Amino acid sequence: MVIVEGKYDKITLENIIDATIVTTNGFGIYKDESRRRLIKRLCEKNGVVIITDSDSAGAQIRSYIKSFCNTEKIVNVYLPQIKGKEKRKSQPSKQGFLGLEGMDKNTVIKALERSGIFTGETDNKEKISKSDLYSVGLCGGENSRLLRNDFSKFAGLPEGLSSNSFFDALNSIFTREEFLTEVKKWRQQQVLN
Repeated sequence: MVIVEGKYDKITLENIIDATIVTTNGFGIYKDESRRRLIKRLCEKNGVVIITDSDSAGAQIRSYIKSFCNTEKIVNVYLPQIKGKEKRKSQPSKQGFLGLEGMDKNTVIKALERSGIFTGETDNKEKISKSDLYSVGLCGGENSRLLRNDFSKFAGLPEGLSSNSFFDALNSIFTREEFLTEVKKWRQQQVLN
């Protein structure tokens, strides 16, 4: 089962994957006890995939779902932050990023692939530890927030993630070895710039 924010996100995703898709109705999830119970039950039974927009509202909704679902049964799919506006809207979102509904099919497929859900490699990979993040300066240091944002931009992740959300995103996308390789590439790019 896949959880998305709104009905237009659901319509977009239905054209890409064949799955049960449930919406949170944006922040409506906070007031909808029956929807929370449904999501919790589905999460306990089979696990869920969460795809929210890459803005602060999406991060808040994702965090809220994680507060009442078993996090071990959640696969997070992180969309890149792409500036723009959905065709049906007269103005861009508050932060100016496209939501799931405005992303092209290939971008969404790539985000799904990175999460490992197509290959089933979401559970059996070597995880990144918080000490790995500390050792490369992405948490616990004086400039770690700026470095996280810079690495996020390099790796196609949403910027502005808290250290815990950043940690979750990395473990949803990379194995430990892939992450350390990506850090080396990022460091090389920093030297060149």
